[in-house]
Amino acid sequence: MTPVVSVCIAHYLGPRLIDACIASVHAQDFDLPVEILVHDDASDDESVAHIRQHHPEVRLIESAQNVGFCVANNRMADAARGEYLLLLNNDAELLPDALRTLHAEASAISRPAILTLPQFDHASGDIVDRGCLLDPFFNPVPNLDPARRDVAMTIGACLWIPRTLWNELGGFPDWFGSIGEDLYLCCRARLSGHPVRVCDTSGYRHRIGASFGGARVQQGRLRTTLRRRALSERNKTFALTIITPPALLVLLLPTHLLLLLLEGTALMLVRRQTRIFTSVYLPILPELWRARRQLVDSRRHVQQRRTATYGQFLAAFVWWPRKLEMLRRHGFPEIGASR
Repeated sequence: MTPVVSVCIAHYLGPRLIDACIASVHAQDFDLPVEILVHDDASDDESVAHIRQHHPEVRLIESAQNVGFCVANNRMADAARGEYLLLLNNDAELLPDALRTLHAEASAISRPAILTLPQFDHASGDIVDRGCLLDPFFNPVPNLDPARRDVAMTIGACLWIPRTLWNELGGFPDWFGSIGEDLYLCCRARLSGHPVRVCDTSGYRHRIGASFGGARVQQGRLRTTLRRRALSERNKTFALTIITPPALLVLLLPTHLLLLLLEGTALMLVRRQTRIFTSVYLPILPELWRARRQLVDSRRHVQQRRTATYGQFLAAFVWWPRKLEMLRRHGFPEIGASR
């Protein structure tokens, strides 16, 4: 039977972590056929053997090399047979009515759309976001307004998209590696006139940072890793360069780069760690130069297909910089060694 939904789970390390994720898919109150695909990203533990033994029903794709989140999901999307894709982190668990809620929402919308569900912290049960808005520098701002359904982006931990729209948008850019690919895809969709929405019911629980490290607030402090921060700042800059409408890019990109250098200098001085600047912030300009052809080609391709007006695109932005709010609430982030 041809599946209606293909649940695509990118996995790396931690075989027990994925058990709860897969169990949550099997526990769905959903009558239509579902397939589960898992891409193992060259885990050097017992993940593959564990999945084969305990989850023989999943379609397992084994990678000979560690290729990152973007390639992993692109491979699963190529292999998927469902009308819809649900990209799901291995550290996420769906509530029992999640697929039914997403499918009903997709059926009610008159055009292809990217959807997500309310995200809850796995440990505390607190709401994390209902999708995200963006600040002027493409930093995600959690949407906590239950009345707001249209958002700027959904977190890739739980991202629903029709397979036809995925193919139209070209999936994730392989060269992003990991982090920021959800930002790119959702902005790309909105720029082309496709809605990005959050359902008002159901949800998913997320062990934030369990699969990649960092990105958690613990004891009032924001904790992350050098690797995560470096990928986040680089790929966010890539996405900003590709997506920003022309009249805004001339002002926004230089301002963004200057603020990043100032931020890196401040963090280096406060934390007394030179490697924060040399590993995270200093490489951004050389990375932009090395990727210039891909960036120019991608930008031309995306902007030629832009149908959204400036007002429509900017409607999901807020104008207060997210990092200033995080600094006020949590102080300077603690950046540990990369995983």
